[in-house]
Amino acid sequence: MRIVLDTNVLLAALGTRGLCEALLAVCLEGHDLVTSDHILRELSRHLAGKFRVPRRRVREIVALLREQAEVVEPARVPSGACGDPDDLPVLGTAVAGDADLLVTGDADLLALGSHGRIAIVSPRACYDRLA
Repeated sequence: MRIVLDTNVLLAALGTRGLCEALLAVCLEGHDLVTSDHILRELSRHLAGKFRVPRRRVREIVALLREQAEVVEPARVPSGACGDPDDLPVLGTAVAGDADLLVTGDADLLALGSHGRIAIVSPRACYDRLA
């Protein structure tokens, strides 16, 4: 299965112990993880800022994700595809990566339920589906 993990899911996976950490492990072990420079830049910014992770460690994390995931250029999606324009590149990542699932904790994206054939699900729903 091809899976995009939104920035908020990656932050929870890397910054805390629990469901998102387990979900990232499941995705890396048995599925195709898809990401984009947009998601990786957001991840870097938040890890260094909010989580105060040292820059060297942030670079290592991003390098690992680049190595383990397919990095795509987000496709253009119509501006009306979701309520928050900041979410468009995340949807575009899922489209460009031909993802089966977009996993997010973002309420606006979750409210969509899907985008085309891409299911938009919570970390719990994804974990329950894959584990």
